[in-house]
Amino acid sequence: MAEPLTNTTDFPVKGAHDFEPSGMMTGRCVVFAQAWAIINRALPLVRRDSGLYLLIAVYTFLGLGFLHVVGAADRSAYAVYFGRWTLLNGVTLPAVAGLVEFGLLIHRFDRRRGLAARYVFSTSRLAYSLSGLCLVMALMIFQGTFTSVKNGMAVWQGGFPFDVAHADIDAFLHFGVDPWRWLYMVAKNDFVRTVVEWNYNVLWFVFNFGALFFVMTSPRAASVRTRYAVCFMLVWIVIGNILAGLFLSAGPAFYGAVTGDTARFGEQLAFLAHGAESANSAVSYQHYLWTLHEAGQTGFGSGISAFPSVHVGLATLNALFVREYNRRLGAVAFVYVAFVAASSVYLAWHYAIDGYAAAAVAVLVYVLARKLVPADQPVSRLATPSTGTMERARRQAHSLRSATSSMR
Repeated sequence: MAEPLTNTTDFPVKGAHDFEPSGMMTGRCVVFAQAWAIINRALPLVRRDSGLYLLIAVYTFLGLGFLHVVGAADRSAYAVYFGRWTLLNGVTLPAVAGLVEFGLLIHRFDRRRGLAARYVFSTSRLAYSLSGLCLVMALMIFQGTFTSVKNGMAVWQGGFPFDVAHADIDAFLHFGVDPWRWLYMVAKNDFVRTVVEWNYNVLWFVFNFGALFFVMTSPRAASVRTRYAVCFMLVWIVIGNILAGLFLSAGPAFYGAVTGDTARFGEQLAFLAHGAESANSAVSYQHYLWTLHEAGQTGFGSGISAFPSVHVGLATLNALFVREYNRRLGAVAFVYVAFVAASSVYLAWHYAIDGYAAAAVAVLVYVLARKLVPADQPVSRLATPSTGTMERARRQAHSLRSATSSMR
């Protein structure tokens, strides 16, 4: 059954005559006028997000100050994000979103697809998506600051002083056995390793950064955009910078390099080396990170820290927001959180306590944000239209067709 259209009077369809300064305009002028209308609609929404832009600016200022104070000013990583972030969020994800919307139109509407398309791609909705895209692009600077600070943490601490303590706590909590051994008793298999690596290195990024793009740009998530953005940034800052810097550990993959004890995780690393030539190899990426660390260089995603796990923290945050939408889907999302946490141990990225701590912090951030960050006011009232509303929308569509015909 086709879903009812949202109140189309909130997103009026502009006719060519709405933008006609005098006489007949060319099709190109109409396109420019429509684009200008979208930009004008987006500007108030960008101003509404000013608090988020301020948070990014303050974080960046403090991050650069941190690098200067600890003598790691050469570890900044802004340039490495520009190309990839722009391609992903400025080209790939908008194209995917457009194709999804088009596919939903074809699937859900047997009739009046043109009217539905005018609503989906209306000036108001496109303006909202544009304002969200501006925020997503600003987060490129945020991610650059995060990586820059992460690069400087080992300089500040003079190494990784907490690995032995974290590994010992891990073993104590798991009946005197390092947790990876429990996992390998039931899942030491090359096929399992391949699946786990693909999930950890590919699917996790699709889910988490796809969720970020959706919430920032889709009117369907308008009520939670500010709260989600605040939570997203705080998870990275609190988990990935503050706690990581204060309790800096490298993780099991680098345990031998930072402690001299190569035996404790040697068997695990030897097994993971089976996939060294695969596209999503954990061992290969770990080698990449350690090479950059030893050379004092920066790169995409560079910097080493284990406690707490940002992978688990972001997965937990998204599970909490999914649960707001649907409890059953939320339950599935929390199962995925457990899988990510187990994967982080399986692949020697993290100690188990890294995931436990990250999940706890993500829940705390979410609860505080839900209490302190008010829901965004809807850009336009999203309600099911009455018969009269539908008739007015049809008249507007007819007016557009008439105006277009008169221009030919």
